Amino acid sequence: MKKLMVSSLGLVIIALAFLAFNLFASFGLSGLRLDLTEQKLYTLSSGTEKILHELDQPIELKLFFSDSASKDLPALRTYAKRVTEMLKAYQHEAGDKLKLSIIDPQPFSAEEDQAAEAGLQGIPLQQGGDSVYFGLAGKNAGGDSQIIPFFALDQEEFLEYELSRLVQSLAKPERPVVGVLSGLPINGGFDMMARQPTPAWMFMEQVRQLFQIESLKRDADQIPDNVSVLLLIHPKQLPEQTRYAIDQFVLRGGKLLAFVDPFSEADNQADLAGGDAIDKSSDLPELFKAWGLRMLPDQVLGDGAYAMSVSMGQGERAVRHAAWLDLPKNAIEQSDVSSAGLESITLATPGILEPLAGASTHFQALLSSSEYAMPYDVKRFGMLSNPEELIGELKPTGKHYSIAARISGPAQSAYPNGIEGHKDGLKQAANINVIVVADTDMLSDRMWVQVQDFFGQRIPQPWADNASFAINALDNLAGSDELISVRSRGRFSRPFTVVEALQRAAETQFREKEQALQARLTDTEQKLAALQQNQDPNKPLEMTPEQQAAVQQFVQQKLQLRKQLRDVHYQLNANIEALGRNLKLLNIALVPLALTLLVVLLWLWRRRKAH
Repeated sequence: MKKLMVSSLGLVIIALAFLAFNLFASFGLSGLRLDLTEQKLYTLSSGTEKILHELDQPIELKLFFSDSASKDLPALRTYAKRVTEMLKAYQHEAGDKLKLSIIDPQPFSAEEDQAAEAGLQGIPLQQGGDSVYFGLAGKNAGGDSQIIPFFALDQEEFLEYELSRLVQSLAKPERPVVGVLSGLPINGGFDMMARQPTPAWMFMEQVRQLFQIESLKRDADQIPDNVSVLLLIHPKQLPEQTRYAIDQFVLRGGKLLAFVDPFSEADNQADLAGGDAIDKSSDLPELFKAWGLRMLPDQVLGDGAYAMSVSMGQGERAVRHAAWLDLPKNAIEQSDVSSAGLESITLATPGILEPLAGASTHFQALLSSSEYAMPYDVKRFGMLSNPEELIGELKPTGKHYSIAARISGPAQSAYPNGIEGHKDGLKQAANINVIVVADTDMLSDRMWVQVQDFFGQRIPQPWADNASFAINALDNLAGSDELISVRSRGRFSRPFTVVEALQRAAETQFREKEQALQARLTDTEQKLAALQQNQDPNKPLEMTPEQQAAVQQFVQQKLQLRKQLRDVHYQLNANIEALGRNLKLLNIALVPLALTLLVVLLWLWRRRKAH
């Protein structure tokens, strides 16, 4: 046997076997993959599979990738292979309902003309050089088309969602109609301070990609029949006729997603009017009461466990804002399709929702606080200059507060006798479907996304799941939940929960001591300034020996207090730094040492066995 293996014939047989195995793996096992990631990031989701199985007309996809022109771009080529593999998985799942073509648009070729005609974006490699195409064009049997102009490398975690959205848009070209009524500049506006126009909120740009938008006026007296979902954002002081129209829309089976707020920081009309002269709140108390819930009036939710770290300015240390919340996964309801799979939602000065006793509707909390939370009076935030003060004032009640909720079940009209001119409206409904969120700021760009300009195209780089939550809710209320499981795939970033727990414990332990030291330091500085004050600036300062001794004593006391404060600030991060050192030791020393020891033991065992 050994002679055969070393003979020329044996080498030929090994080479042929190796070639045969590679051919078999390339053609017979191309769709086989083993996904060991915790959240199955590289496996087609059930939503994608449902979209592909329900295709009732053939769809043609053309992937344009400049394979020849990108030979010196290894990162782009790696991502292109990932996109190609994903599209082939789509084709395998859909069968003959999906046709895939992969095209290399050479410069000045007919294929390049096809890519440009489809609306794909060519990115020039250098000044006057060839352009690289890396986009997707799709078309259905009816001639409708959809494109992804360019697959950005930093958007890989959203790849399956973008592909599934394109396929579903071609499969169901008639998009649901969302009626939008807002008291905030969600469609862009003009910044009076900067004297320049402001772009539309990125959330609304994403909504427009998925739904047909119908803007409604603030004094609308009827919600159009073609509206599937009504989206209310900061419905501030709506007239009675509009509130009645919303009431009747919900009772006749219309779906509602409402964002209200006790203190909307995005409402800048109060700032333009001067300070907090204008109310920044929005509420629908009559409607909410009829639906079995209420938002606590004039109350803002604070939470010590989920408080965000905010910067106080360039060069200043970050502080935790008790009313700016970063909700982790365990604060987000995972059993509801609108929030399942989401891992981080950020809010600013949110309100508190609670069910009413004896309500006929079902109240399902979607976003909740921790037990280290309490309500603050909304007046506290009108002139808040130092958010760190809120942490010192926090006295947790031990109660979990609801920030967003789904309301369903039988409900009565908020206007059982109608209103003037409308007396014959609906009085009740066997079931309503409403989602209420007690925060509007979560939809503004600054709370969830960084937007970058990419050759004239606005590219979102989300760092929280705010828009996903809102669009999931719209999808679900519009009757389409196929994309929800795709959009809710896990994020690649993982929260440092151990570090956050250490930080909270350190703050609890040292915050009181820090405040006491700061008070003593302020008192000492005031006494020192009083002693050094010169009544007549034209004369030199003259002090008695007793005053000079007192000044020297206060200077020394001031230096000691500042040193103690530095020690306290150091202690706030000491445990976190110790954890970092332990992890470094584990990775740099202990793991290699353990592997080395294991190899030595294995070598000794084999040597002993050989003898």
